[in-house]
This record gives sequence, structure tokens and C-alpha cells, in this order.
Amino acid sequence: MLPLAAAALLAGCSATGTGPGNGTAVDTASSAAAAPSASADPAQEASDGGSQVPPSSSVSPSTTAGAGPECPGVRCTSVVMTGDLLLHEALWHQAAEDAEETGRGPLDFGPILSAQEPYVDTSDLALCHMETPVAETGGPYAAYPSFNAPPQILNAIAELGYDACTTASNHTIDRGTAGLERTLDALDEAGLEHTGSYRTRTDAEEVLIMDTPAARVAIIEATYALNGLVPDEPWQVDVLDADAMIAKARQAREEGADIVLGAVHAGDEYTNYANAQQQDVAHELADSGEFSLIYGHHSHSVQPIEKYKDTWIVYGLGNAIAAHATPNILNTEGLMVRARFSQNDDGGPWDVSRLAWLPVTFDGPEHRWCPVAADALEEGPACVSPEADAASRERTKDTVESMGAAEDGAQEWLLSGR
Repeated sequence: MLPLAAAALLAGCSATGTGPGNGTAVDTASSAAAAPSASADPAQEASDGGSQVPPSSSVSPSTTAGAGPECPGVRCTSVVMTGDLLLHEALWHQAAEDAEETGRGPLDFGPILSAQEPYVDTSDLALCHMETPVAETGGPYAAYPSFNAPPQILNAIAELGYDACTTASNHTIDRGTAGLERTLDALDEAGLEHTGSYRTRTDAEEVLIMDTPAARVAIIEATYALNGLVPDEPWQVDVLDADAMIAKARQAREEGADIVLGAVHAGDEYTNYANAQQQDVAHELADSGEFSLIYGHHSHSVQPIEKYKDTWIVYGLGNAIAAHATPNILNTEGLMVRARFSQNDDGGPWDVSRLAWLPVTFDGPEHRWCPVAADALEEGPACVSPEADAASRERTKDTVESMGAAEDGAQEWLLSGR
């Protein structure tokens, strides 16, 4: 990593990313700024302060506030996480209708997700979860039970400012090795780093580490199952194994990661609780002392947030976007979570100094991702209806806080407070 850091110093760039993605350096700070739909926030830029130098074994960053809320330490970095990108047929029909309006056709997923932009903008690193394989451009597309999603969704995600996606899920090999590799190719073409599924054994042995202006962040992910399918090679998809994830976390630390995130694809679908497997695995990861935060997806519903000992666990982010044929309220809601990590002195530990959760719905007639936090309810317009939006917020709040998250300091994310 020294050559990258040295190059960054000479070029004045603010962040680089390396890992088993497209094999090239990615500037996570500038990628969002370069996205066609991204908009700069002058007040935010003014608050960042200090030079933004990628850390390495020989170069420490100067005071760096990072994106998001005010930094209480010497330096901070904020990471945003969202749940399953699960493309049902209604979503690509909506994207076709939107493309007729925007002229960005044949499919434009931008309008479906565009309300995420001001929230993603408050992060130094934004992570999505690509639940399914993608098809060739133009299709044929397929939804449940064997997905083959439009690849244009990844362009929309990249334009919003996301930097990387996890890819291990129970649907990863719905379309075999060809679909797995096609998805990784599409992520590369969109400029998104990725981890969880791999083209080669060598890729599978690497750890995805993304550099923000102030810190190096590793992402380690695995899935509980593959829907009974068997990959052509066992290393193609990371299957849930706490010991294997801990070993990768140690590897990440040895390679200079300051912050290690564990992503667990598991849980009972359409439930508002964390099952025994989720809790056992998350607690084992936390007990290792190698993980800075653990989060999960798969249930397609919001699940609790817990502070276990000193480690935050976000059990279920729900869907980032979906349009289930049989909606049951819980699968029409999701979370966006932002963790602000702080370091209080040179060489000291990085801790979560603020955890914020944003309740969202996509239950409206045009399947728009839409926040239902308290400030969004006050300022409108309604996502579904004022009554439905308020009920969604309360339902999400009750679930998120059911394991003591509020008492331990997790806060509802109000954009008005950045």
C-alpha cells in the first residue's frame, strides 16, 4: 500500500480503494463527486477541514473531520450501509416508465432511488448489497425464484455515490458461474468494488479494503445458504462461517485496516427479530475483538439494533429496494444506517462515536425509496400517505429499539442534523 499512499500524496487525492474488485485504485471521495447525479454540499465541505491523506504504514493523516456530523475526535470517517437490492418485475417496469420521462433508457432506476442522494452524500464510504445476479443488458430478465436482474441498477447505485457492494447471498448462483461472473463484470463496469463472491481462488483469498480520507475500512461478508445450489468451486461464494470471517478480519488488520465491518446475510424472512443463528454468529464475531461493527441483511424486513458489549450489531437492514408480489408491510420497509467512526489520538483505536438509523418505505405507487424519519414526516411530501408513513416510522422505531439500542445511544437519523 505504500506506493498508493505515496502516489496519493503527490497527486493530492483524498482516498483510494483496493481489493478483489476491478483490481484498480478507486477514489471513494471523488467517485461520488464525479457521479452524474451527485451534488456538493458547500457547508459540509467547509466542515471537513485539514488535508485528507490516505493512511498507510508510514503516513498518518492530519486532523480529518470526514463527512457527516461534527467530529468529536482527531479524525472521523462515516460509513453508510443499506440492505438488499432485490429487483422484482414491477421495478424494471417502473424503470422503463421512468426512462421514457428522463430519456435515459431503456431502463432508468435513478428516479426510484434518487431520494437516497442527500443521505449518501453525508458518508465517506457507502455500501450496498447486490442480492441477485444481473443479466446481460437487454435481458432476458427474471425475478423470483431464480433472479436475473437488469444491470442498469448498478449504474444508478454508482451515480448515487455508492462505493462498493457485497455480493454473497442465497441468490448469488441463481444463474450459475456465468451469472456470478457477469455480475462482477457489471460491478466493475459501474466502478463499484465488491466482495462476497469471486472469479478466482486468489480473489477469494483477498480482503476488500477501502480507503477513506481518514481510515482504511475492510468489508467481510458471507451468506447463510445458496438455496440448495452448489457452486462450481467452493471458493466462489463466502458461506457463513464465523471462524473464516474472523480469520479474514485478522488478515485485514495485518494489512493495515483501521476499521473492519462484518456483513452477515442471514435471518428468517419477513420477521422483526434476529434469530439464533444471527445472534450467535454476530456475538462470536464481536467476541473476537476483530470487528468494529456488524450488520446484516436477507430477511427483507427491518430487525433490531443491539450494542453487544462494546460492538454495535445491526441485525437486519431490510430491503434497499424491492417490490414483493405478496407485500406484508414488513417487506415494504428498510433501514439506511450511518456509523461515524472516530479516532481520538494518533494510533489510537477507532470506535463508533455515533450510530444513526433512517426508517424508509418504498410502498408507494411508483416504488420510490422514501425516508419516513421525523423530519421527513414534518417536511413532506408523503411517501404513501401521512398516516401510513407515520405508522411505518413507529413500527420501525419499535423494532430497531427492541434490544436496547436507544438506551445505548443509537439515534434516529435526521437529515436536518446531518
